[in-house]
Amino acid sequence: MFRRTFWFTAGAAAGVWATTKVNRKIQQLTPESLAAQAANKAVEAGHRLKDFALDVRHNMAQRESELGEALGIGEAAPGQLPAAQRVIALDHVKHSKNPTFGYTSYSYNRNEDH
Repeated sequence: MFRRTFWFTAGAAAGVWATTKVNRKIQQLTPESLAAQAANKAVEAGHRLKDFALDVRHNMAQRESELGEALGIGEAAPGQLPAAQRVIALDHVKHSKNPTFGYTSYSYNRNEDH
């Protein structure tokens, strides 16, 4: 009699446990839950990508300053070339025939009849 009660209780507990496990899994597989999980993963991936981009930017700036110190190049104003390179770039524009298009004979007017 005691053995039957034990096995009946063990079976009932296993049934309750299995039922709650199945119900939780069903709740996780509803469309709303799947959408929420996908949104959370996307936000997580976005944060990781932002952190990666910030790390790359920081390390790039650090490496540029190391290379600048090694080559003896002074700090240029943001958005400008160093003085020696700026003179060379402007010198190239002065000596070219047409600074916009170079030495090409191609017409850039696409509305022109050919």
